[in-house]
This record gives sequence, structure tokens and C-alpha cells, in this order.
Amino acid sequence: MSLQRSSIILASFFACFSLFTAGPVLSQTGTISGTIHLTATPRPNPLIRMGADPNCLKINAGKRVFEEVVVRSSDGGLANVFVHVSSAPKSSGSGSVLLDQKGCMYHPMIIAAQVGQTLEVRNDDSTLHNIHAVDPSKKYTFDQAQPSAGMVLSVPLKDPEVMLHVKCNIHPWMTGFIGIVNDPFYAISDDTGKFTIKNVPAGKQTIEVWHEVYGPLTQTVDVKAGGSTNVDFTYTGNEHPSTSKNLPIQEITIPAGTNTLTFASPGQ
Repeated sequence: MSLQRSSIILASFFACFSLFTAGPVLSQTGTISGTIHLTATPRPNPLIRMGADPNCLKINAGKRVFEEVVVRSSDGGLANVFVHVSSAPKSSGSGSVLLDQKGCMYHPMIIAAQVGQTLEVRNDDSTLHNIHAVDPSKKYTFDQAQPSAGMVLSVPLKDPEVMLHVKCNIHPWMTGFIGIVNDPFYAISDDTGKFTIKNVPAGKQTIEVWHEVYGPLTQTVDVKAGGSTNVDFTYTGNEHPSTSKNLPIQEITIPAGTNTLTFASPGQ
């Protein structure tokens, strides 16, 4: 075989190989980052009165604990906002996400997760908790008591739900939200309102954000391959979306030293 013919065959091989490995243009990705702003000054977060459960009082001895419903930085950044690229291609995740019950509070109060993962709900307190999914769509119906520290409830996340509301039937101030989506392109804004989502497919994408008080906002952006796209959202404080947090919550007074209790779950 001549040297010239060998060179042609080799060049053809590498050309074909590059076509298979390069993938389509849409496989190129970029980064989306931004800040969630709140221009209004929110009402002060309410002080939690834990007198219904002496164990909670003991756990938080000497502390003033507030419901962190609206967390706004000094320059107007809004924390605990769920951010999602809703137009991204679907995929299934793996691993687990943790919702911890510690100090008679949820940590964190807002969680992002992917279908295919497992929600782990852990009781870190030496008192009775109950984790109850308030889901009108009935995709998630768990309602489980955890009477002692160290107990864990594992919930497979099989369906998307934005947002899944969870609460404690025992302690009415304990309420949280879980954004469950079909892809890995999500984030929760930090204490300054900032967020970053990496490896987003290039092209036009729809970004949705959600806050438990101010509700959803949506924007469309053009994600540049290999680059970073900035998108900011602004809440004015005039938003008044409906929220499942207004559903009735059963409040129970727990005698000191009690770790078990029998009760009927309230209707959703």
C-alpha cells in the first residue's frame, strides 16, 4: 500500500471519529448565573413560640428562634428561592438529598432534588416529629411519625413536583418545600440572592424561579456555548400567590418527657 493511500485512509478514519465524538451542536453547554432581588422591605419574620413542646424549649434553651420565611440581604438579595431551567432535556438522577429535623426546625427549609433520587428525612431531635406531605396532586402521600432521634424516612422521588409542601403535624411552625424536577439544572439562591447553574445546554432556555411567599417568575435566555449567561429576577413585594401553607395544621401540646403520641392525621 502506498504512503499516499495510507495517509488518505488514516485521515478519513480520524474525520469519521471526530463526527461521532463531537456530538451535535446542542450538546455544547454554558453556565447560567444571576441574582434574585426583592425591592420591598419585608415584614419581620415571626418569633416561634415553642411552648407546645417542652422538649423544643429545652433544645433551644436561651435562643430566640424565628421563622425564616423571607430572608433578604442588606442589598436586596432574596435567599431560599428555587431556580430551575424548565426547558432543559429530561434525565433521571441518583443518590439522596437530606431534610434534617434539628432544633425543631427543618434544615434546609427549601430543597432542590431530581427524579430518581431519594429524599431522606432524618430526626436529629430527642422529641416526636411527624413528616407529612401536603400534595393535592397525590403524587406523594407520606405521613410518618418519627418519635425518637436517629430515625430516617426514605422516600423515592418518582415524579416531578414544584413545589412539594411538607410539614410537621406536631409543630405547626415546621414547614418546608421541595422542588422535584426531571433534570439536574436547578439551584437554590444563597443568602445574597445569588445562584449558579452549570452545564446547561446551549440555546434558548426558560428559567423559572419560585419563592414560598412571592410565587413564580419566568424569563427566557439565550445560553451561549462555553460562556456564562446572567439573568436576574426581581420581586416587588406586591405578588400575592396562593400557597398551600395556608392549609390547616393540627397543633398538639406534648407533655414534658413524652416521646410517643398517638394522633389522627388531619385531612389535606
